[in-house]
Amino acid sequence: MISIAERHKHILDCLARDGYVRVAEMAKELDVTTVTIRKDLKYLEEKKLLYRTHGSASPVNPQTQEVEVREKEKIHIDEKRRIAMAAAQLIEPDDSIIIASGSTVQMLGDFIQPQGHLTVVTSSLKTAVQLNSMDRVDVIQLGGNVRKNSLSVVGVYTSQFFEQITCSKLFLGVDGIDLDYGITNSNIEEALLNIKMIEASQRTIIMADSSKFGRRGFGRICNLDRIDVIITDSGITASVARAIEDAGIELIIT
Repeated sequence: MISIAERHKHILDCLARDGYVRVAEMAKELDVTTVTIRKDLKYLEEKKLLYRTHGSASPVNPQTQEVEVREKEKIHIDEKRRIAMAAAQLIEPDDSIIIASGSTVQMLGDFIQPQGHLTVVTSSLKTAVQLNSMDRVDVIQLGGNVRKNSLSVVGVYTSQFFEQITCSKLFLGVDGIDLDYGITNSNIEEALLNIKMIEASQRTIIMADSSKFGRRGFGRICNLDRIDVIITDSGITASVARAIEDAGIELIIT
């Protein structure tokens, strides 16, 4: 049996390599009980070497706070552009799609080249104005309360609209992707609207750079099994990529 120090080193090495560890998997791998691993994680958290979550641990605080979209637009720009380019390739001739809010999703408009007639439903004010100038694109701007942080609309009237329509695809930006907890947004109103968008879509496509993995926002949207495609960048770890594909989700790495 390995020593406590060796066990701790192994846990931290796995965290550095994979970006997360699961209690049950680590217990099996080290041939100890889950109680032992939880005690190890508690000790390492007290030393500020990791953050515990339910059934797992991560090297950084998984809880993410809301950031204004203007600030988000300044970070991970190259990654977001590549993600948006890949997402645009999924739009089909004569398609009807939903584009949610967020800095990554907003870039989608830069790369859309409609074939035939394209109908776009969006909560994003910036996306609506941008796409409205394009030929062969009909834009439906959702009504509701305008959020200054995201430059998008939310509310009861916004959500009710999705009870009357169906679209082929939803392009969704998120603040957190957690293998156990699921997909999250930092704002609960945005999260509730995202749920309605998913229900009105045949396919849900997540557009998120690799910094979103292992993070959790305040508002929970859904489990991973509700997601069809995730588009991200090459910063995603190999173990997370395998877990996503094992869950039956198509993974596109730009």
